[in-house]
Order: sequence, then structure tokens, then C-alpha cells
Amino acid sequence: MQNECEMVRRHHVLMPHMNSSSLSRRRAIQTLFCSSAALALNLRPDRASAEIAKEALHLLMIGDFGTGGKEQQQVSAAMQKLIADKSLRPEGLLLLGDNFYSLDKAGFSTESPRWKKEIEDMYPVSVFPGPMWTVLGNHDYHDNPGGEKVQLAYAQKAGVRWKMPAKWHRFDLGPKDKPLVTFICLDSNLPLVSGGLDKKKKTPRSSLTKAEEQEQLAWLKAELAKPRAPFTIAVAHHPLYSNGDHGDTKALLDQWEPLFQEHKVHAYLCGHDHDLQHLEMKGRFTTHLLSGGGGAKTRKLPSDRKMPFGKDVHGFTHLQITADALIFTHYSADGAVLHTVTKKLDGSFAVG
Repeated sequence: MQNECEMVRRHHVLMPHMNSSSLSRRRAIQTLFCSSAALALNLRPDRASAEIAKEALHLLMIGDFGTGGKEQQQVSAAMQKLIADKSLRPEGLLLLGDNFYSLDKAGFSTESPRWKKEIEDMYPVSVFPGPMWTVLGNHDYHDNPGGEKVQLAYAQKAGVRWKMPAKWHRFDLGPKDKPLVTFICLDSNLPLVSGGLDKKKKTPRSSLTKAEEQEQLAWLKAELAKPRAPFTIAVAHHPLYSNGDHGDTKALLDQWEPLFQEHKVHAYLCGHDHDLQHLEMKGRFTTHLLSGGGGAKTRKLPSDRKMPFGKDVHGFTHLQITADALIFTHYSADGAVLHTVTKKLDGSFAVG
């Protein structure tokens, strides 16, 4: 379902001269304006197209896709159609984890036929010539013994687009001497998130070790303290906030959220819940985008917490990057525009 947004435009610093009465009037106007805008959007859930910025860099992102099934094929086809219809040249793909589901009975390795069928052929180089920047999901750890190590090893093969130089890594996009955006790619499979005992098998589940968790946290703090591009985007599999069936991830909120706010991370991109979402938390700088509709079975969103958008549907997300804005658009598997949000350098955002 699509939740009504609280504010179409949001600024994170209120004007100091405004008294409580004027603030109340302002909030009432904003709520009324947003409700009208949201209703208008609800009348047009199948808008055929979204505006494309000609000067932008383009990325497409999916999460929770690695089934090899018809839904993954449908989402891939919709991505390819968007590229053809809009004459886009994407910089690459962002793969948000759960890249491979289910046990490979033949043994999952860098030579597994699944790489060709579910990755190389599913997202053909003729359409997606750029890198596939990738993070690990819980199924990448759990479904195949050592599955996360296989994915890291595949990235070392010559000529592959799969980019996973480590469990956590950074890349910048834009002109080499003046990049537009810094991506901080993280492994959200902390012991408290993905570890513990398997409920069915009663055996330990794979995750980061405690030592790896601390190493990654130190690395994250160091990277955020370094010079970065004007925009910063963090990427991992599990959400910090989610209205989906898994809900918020407390361990990540405790560990990462304060750093994202302190260092003004513009957006956090993830999957894990099998749906598409856009969340804004009151008083927070970071926009949260969840793109978990890449192929696995979708799930209802049980939470009624208000958010600009949420829908249990297969689909993908298109990111446009310009010098002054990040433009995210959720698409369904049939190519319909579901939701668009523009994030500005100052942390403000606009829906639609």
C-alpha cells in the first residue's frame, strides 16, 4: 500500500524567528498541501514516464533479486526497456544484496552456471556495460556455505563486471578531479543482525565476525572523516528504518545512524524487505530508499507508520545524479513510475 506522506517538501532547519503559533499554521498548511499532493499522486499510480535529466549520471538498483525466476526476468526486462526508451547509458548497477537465493546442489563456486544464467545473461553487457557494485545480503551468507566468499572471489576474475573488492568498500562517481557522489558500501550482516542460531536447523548462522564488525565500523568512521564528494550515499542490504515485515534494524540504528547524521549522509539505500519504500524520519538529514523488489516474492507492509511511499511490488529504482540533486524513481516490473523523490545538497527533499 502507498502511505500518505507527511510533507512534500521538508527542510531540516526551522527559521529561528518563527513563534509557536506561526509554526502551527505552517505545519497545518504543509500537511494540507501534502495531503492534496499525495491524493493527486494516488490518482496516477501508473504514470508512464518520469523526467530524465540529460546531464545526469544514471544508475539502476535492485535488491533481493537472485532467484533466477520469472519475476527477476520481468524486472530485468523493465530495466532494459527503460534504458532503450530513454536512450540512457547507465554508469552501472547497484546490487543491494540477496544476490543468490537457495542452496546450489551442484556446489556454489566461481564456476557455477548460475553466474552466467542469473547475472551475466540476466543483465547483459550489451545493455549494462558498466560495473555491478554489490553488497552482501543475509541469503548470500546463509543459503550456500561460504557463499559470501565465492562472491568476493568472483569479483577477482578478469573481465567481470561484478565489483566487490571487499565486504565493505567505497567508490566515487563523476569527473575524476571533481566527483559528484561518494558511495559507502557496507556489510550489514552484523552478528546481532544475521548471526545467532537458525530457527529451523538450530545451527549457527554465518555473519560478520565481531572482529570484522569492529574493523568495518572503524573504516566507516575513517571514510566519513575523509574528503568526500558533495553528495554521500551509504549502501547496504538491511534497512535502518522500514515499514516492511522485518521492521527497523536496531543494531544498525545504534551503530550507523548517529554517524550518518553527524556526517550528513544524504541517502541510505538498501533492500531486505521485499518491496519498494521511501522513508523520511523527522529531524533526520538522511533519506531512506528501500529497493527490495528485484525478483524474490513480495511481502505486505504491516507497519502503518507514515512515510512518503511504500508498496509490495516487484520493481527497481533509477537514480539520477546531477551537480545539485539526487533523483530517485521507483518503477514497477511493468515499467510504470510509482514514486519519485529529489534530494538536494542541503538535505531537503521534494516528492513528485
